Amino acid sequence: MGEKVRGYLMIIGGAEDRQRDKKILKEFVKISGGDRAKVTVITVASKDPEEAGEMYVEIFSSMGVGRVEALDIKSRRDANKDAVAERIAASTGIFFTGGDQLRITSIIGGTRAHRALEKAYRQGVIIAGTSAGAAAMSDTMIIGGAGDEAPKGNTVSMAPGLGLLEEVVIDQHFAQRGRLSRLLLAVAQNPYILGVGIDEDTAIVVRPDGKFRVTGSNTVTVLDGSRVSYTNVSELKPGEPLAMCEAVIHVLSPGLGFDMKARKPLMNIPWRNG
Repeated sequence: MGEKVRGYLMIIGGAEDRQRDKKILKEFVKISGGDRAKVTVITVASKDPEEAGEMYVEIFSSMGVGRVEALDIKSRRDANKDAVAERIAASTGIFFTGGDQLRITSIIGGTRAHRALEKAYRQGVIIAGTSAGAAAMSDTMIIGGAGDEAPKGNTVSMAPGLGLLEEVVIDQHFAQRGRLSRLLLAVAQNPYILGVGIDEDTAIVVRPDGKFRVTGSNTVTVLDGSRVSYTNVSELKPGEPLAMCEAVIHVLSPGLGFDMKARKPLMNIPWRNG
C-alpha cells in the first residue's frame, strides 16, 4: 500500500461534534493551516447544499479559518468548470459534507474537479469527508445494504469511489447503525481490502506513510480479511448466510492507530502532522 497513500485524509464517521469541543473539526482546521487556511467545503453529496454549505462555512469561520468558501457542484458540467478546478487547487483543506456518496462519484468522477482533488492530495492538502463524504474516499465504496441483520447474500451494494485511499473500504455511522454485517460482506467479497468501520463523532487521520490515528469520542473497527481460510461468499444465493473463517478484527479507541501497510495496530506512538 506504500505508494497508494499519497497525502492526508480525515475520514469522519458522521455526526461529528459541531457545537461543543469540536475536536475533530479543530484538528482538520489545524492541519489545513489554522488562521492561514483556505478551506473549501464541497456540498455535492447533500440534498440541501446551501444549508450544508452555510453551516460549515459558519463553523469554520468561527474557528478562525482565514478563508472558507462553499463549493456547490450541481452537475458534471459544473465539475468541469475552470473556476471549480481553480478553487480546489487554491485550497489548503477540502471538506466533503454528508448526504449520498453516489452523488459525489457520479457527478465528480473523471472530471476536472476530480483531477484537481487528486493533484491537491498528492501535494499534501488534507481532504476530509463526513458520512457520505467519508464513504467516497476509497476506491471501492459501500452504497447500500442492511446493517441490522446477519450477513447474507445480496445484502450489500458497492460501487467505485473517488480512489484517494486504495485497498480500503469505509463504512460510517458504524456502531450506531449496526453495520458490521455489511462490512463483513464487503470484505468477504474483496479479501485483499481492509474494512474500516468508523463510529459517529469519530475519525481517522490518514498520513502519507499509510498509518492512521483515531480521534473523536468513539471507536474504529478494522476488519482484515487477508488471512481468511474459508468463505462461502462466492456461492451465496440471496438470503443465505455468510461463512467466513479466521478474519481478524481490531477495535481501536481514540489515540490508537493502525499501520495499513503492515496491517498492525499501533499504540503509544507520537503523532505529528508531517
